[in-house]
Amino acid sequence: MNVSALPPLRFDAPWLLLAAVLLPVVVWWLRAVRQRQRRDRLARFADPSALPRLVQITDPDERGRTRRLMLVVLLAGAALAGPRWGLARGPVSARGIDMAIAIDASLSMMAPDERPNRLERVKQEVRRLRAMSQADRVALIAFAGRSYILTPLTSDDGAIELFLDNLDPSVVGQAGSSLARAIRQGTELLLASDGSADRALVLMTDGEAFDSIADVQAAATEAGTKGISLVTVGFGTTAGSTIPVQDGSVTRDKRDDEGNVVITRYTPALLEAAATAANGTFIPADASDKATRVRGALRALRTARRQLDAREDHVPRFRWLLLPALLLLLYDTWRLNRRRAPRAPRAATLPPAALTLWLAALPLSLLSCTQPPDPAVLFAEGNVGAALAAYRAQFAAGDTTARTRYNLGTALLGADSLPEGAELLDVVRRDGTAEDEVRYRARFNAGYAALQIGRTPGTPAADASVAAASFAAARAAYRALLADRPGDADAKWNYELALRAPPPPQGGGGGGGAGKSPDEQPDQKPQDQGGLDQRQAEALLNSAAREERDVQGRKQRQGRTPPGGKDW
Repeated sequence: MNVSALPPLRFDAPWLLLAAVLLPVVVWWLRAVRQRQRRDRLARFADPSALPRLVQITDPDERGRTRRLMLVVLLAGAALAGPRWGLARGPVSARGIDMAIAIDASLSMMAPDERPNRLERVKQEVRRLRAMSQADRVALIAFAGRSYILTPLTSDDGAIELFLDNLDPSVVGQAGSSLARAIRQGTELLLASDGSADRALVLMTDGEAFDSIADVQAAATEAGTKGISLVTVGFGTTAGSTIPVQDGSVTRDKRDDEGNVVITRYTPALLEAAATAANGTFIPADASDKATRVRGALRALRTARRQLDAREDHVPRFRWLLLPALLLLLYDTWRLNRRRAPRAPRAATLPPAALTLWLAALPLSLLSCTQPPDPAVLFAEGNVGAALAAYRAQFAAGDTTARTRYNLGTALLGADSLPEGAELLDVVRRDGTAEDEVRYRARFNAGYAALQIGRTPGTPAADASVAAASFAAARAAYRALLADRPGDADAKWNYELALRAPPPPQGGGGGGGAGKSPDEQPDQKPQDQGGLDQRQAEALLNSAAREERDVQGRKQRQGRTPPGGKDW
């Protein structure tokens, strides 16, 4: 066999392999000492030549038992070292918070007083912070004179890395720097998110801005009162630096309106004031290991359990060594007991207690056959009216759990009661105590209801303004859903349908299967055969995202010069 084809082998604790080598030797020595002591004790009672006729001096299975015990401790010692080989992919469950990271992308962040410049140092700290908190949902906000949401709350490392790589002062357009606007934008983004986890806003900037300290404190106080933990992180030096500006093929230092070379300096006053107003944490620019300090400041926040994307890792294989060791021990114990213990007689009849339990359970099993049918089965069979009546009865009887609300709302959608069903599903979507999968399906079906209201003729949605509002609600629902699950093909399809106006007469799919467990609920596939295929739908989504970024950029570039002419 080619050596390169062998699976890579590694150990969690390689030094414990020494125990795997020494323990069999210790076992052999102890067994030898025990056998010698036994012979010495027997020699005190009879002549050595007469002993074989009186007792059995040696056990015929002694050597085999010693070898088996040596093999057991060898395997156990190797398992204790934690062997790993081979790669596997599997979902990872972890707990995390919701965190928005606001990055200063103004021109002053290009100053090279931090190597290579302040903005690149911010990117490095963001990447390190993300590596420490894989279970957190992270949103990126870029700000200068105005703020701009780069990504909604997401666990997609690929999207976060993509926007980090392309972030520079040209992304935000309007010159200057406004900390108050960035704090307000981050607060609104976090408050609009669903979930039971606590929320945090991390502001990374050099602190040089045109805001008044009162405006920054007001924005920070509002964030703090709404339950958002604010962490401000400084970058740069108080001595300051010039700002290199690319002018064609020539790099020059940034100058103000009077022709003087601009010196940008790290200004901690605004950052410290903001953190104090929000009862948050201020991390100065001269602090080392900023990402670890940010993580420590957020460690006390309440987390929520999430399923992360599949990952590759070396698979623990200690069970492959521990299981044979246990089987050998069981085999040796069975051989020893077989030689010493008499066989017990086999029971010929069923014990009376077991027979009594079986007879008592028989009437209960017959009674269970008379129970009413499961409403989930009725819904799956297409009997939506009966399923809806059953769910209404459950709700009227006091069962107001999130799952029951979800089932009733989905059944209402199946009965074409779209507004009432959407209202119930929206309650489930905002319920922080509901299971993650139930909230996800409620969000999916709420978006489906809004999409159907906008696409169904002969309803109040025939009015253009109401139809536009319905499509906007559907787009918002599926955009937020795709931020959490970017691979959901049904959500992509319905989002593509919501982007198209005017809509075609046929309808797209939605989540169904009320009443079953979330894993058993099938999603209806889109029925619009005249629509786009999957690849075309993804291309349209990418095009829509680019258009949205272009529109935002044009709006920001239309802004006026910052107060005092400070455009860096």
